[in-house]
Amino acid sequence: MPVSPNQGSTGGGDAVTLTGNHFTGTTAVRYGSRPARSFTVVSNTTTDTITPSGHGAVPVSVTTAGGTGIVGTFYYLPPPSFRIEPPPAGPLGGGNTAIFTGLGLYTTSEVRFGAQTALFTVDSDGQLTVTVPAAAAAGPVAVTVTTRGGIAGGVTYTYLDPPSITAVTLDSGPVDGDNLVVITGTAFSYATSVTFDGIPALSFRVASDTEIDAVLPAGDLGPADVSVTTLGGTTTATDAYTYLGLFAVLGGASVTNTGPSIVTGDLGVSPGVSITGFPPGQVDGSIHNADATAVAGHADLIATYNDAVGQTPDDSITGDIGGQTLSPGVYNAASSIGLTGTLTLDAQGDRNSDWIFQIGSTLTTATASQVLLINGATARNVIWLIGSSATLGTDTDFAGRILAQTSITVNAGVTVNGQALAIDGTVTLDTNTITRPW
Repeated sequence: MPVSPNQGSTGGGDAVTLTGNHFTGTTAVRYGSRPARSFTVVSNTTTDTITPSGHGAVPVSVTTAGGTGIVGTFYYLPPPSFRIEPPPAGPLGGGNTAIFTGLGLYTTSEVRFGAQTALFTVDSDGQLTVTVPAAAAAGPVAVTVTTRGGIAGGVTYTYLDPPSITAVTLDSGPVDGDNLVVITGTAFSYATSVTFDGIPALSFRVASDTEIDAVLPAGDLGPADVSVTTLGGTTTATDAYTYLGLFAVLGGASVTNTGPSIVTGDLGVSPGVSITGFPPGQVDGSIHNADATAVAGHADLIATYNDAVGQTPDDSITGDIGGQTLSPGVYNAASSIGLTGTLTLDAQGDRNSDWIFQIGSTLTTATASQVLLINGATARNVIWLIGSSATLGTDTDFAGRILAQTSITVNAGVTVNGQALAIDGTVTLDTNTITRPW
């Protein structure tokens, strides 16, 4: 090629070699009407030049004592421009593909992310496909593209730390989903998906780099992994959320009711088949009489009971626990427990705090007794394991999930913010309000 390279920047300054004949004694080299910034006659057939500024296609001429001749054509290329298809961010380890779109990219010779060069493919004058290189640290870097027409910059790419999950609040809820949880952690800004045991959240909102608000999909009973995927990677918190059953009341042998009780949540019986007193009792949910849902609920009750019984106690309780304030933990009673007055459960600001009461025999509450939840404590996170039967005295205001091996008697005027679930025996209601706490 007599002019090599035959393309360059409109600003000039490119090194170009001319090849031809009779260059000895050259007195001038011109690109169009403009003289070369400099030239050096290497031999009779070769001259090295530095281009002046210019525009478009111009003839390259050489002047000697013998006259002026046109050696070839030089093409001035406009400076490139580009942007990275949004979002311009990705993982520290690189390896992801970024699409650059713009103008004047056909002669691209180099792409840099900060100090790192990147592999690229020229798709057209308006597009590059780029493999992002790795970076040593998270944060923004300048991206440049070098072509024959010049260097384009002014574009930033952000390297992202992988995300992490520190908590899911509240960390349990119904199997039918549709409830809101708050996921806290780090590096959430570029989140692309949130899943619960691989099932996508019904919706989610990135509230900040440290918080995602997600609406739960339906799931299977039991613990579920929570995963957050961002442009920086994926993190999974194992068993970070627990799907809880639908039942507010479930009897093993039967459920009986007297008076206008109100049950919010499902009511059922399994393996027994007897449900009486509805109406006048009202169920704001579904009634399951030994159907597949009741069978599954009974199996889940047994599994939950056995798991909670197997937890290692943090402390022991005896006698009457009224008047006490208890922090989260596992409390064990070898025999029966009473509750007179108020038992206060203090979550100390942690809404995921749990209480498990392992009661070897019976639980009996006195008239007008109360379980008071404070500082973020929630009824769904309080489990009462009753080795035989529970009796809630008249006008008791109770909170938590009662899992009784035998039976549960709920006397007149009692309010339960929780569940009444009996494995083998009967749940007996009398003008009560029982509300499933999720």
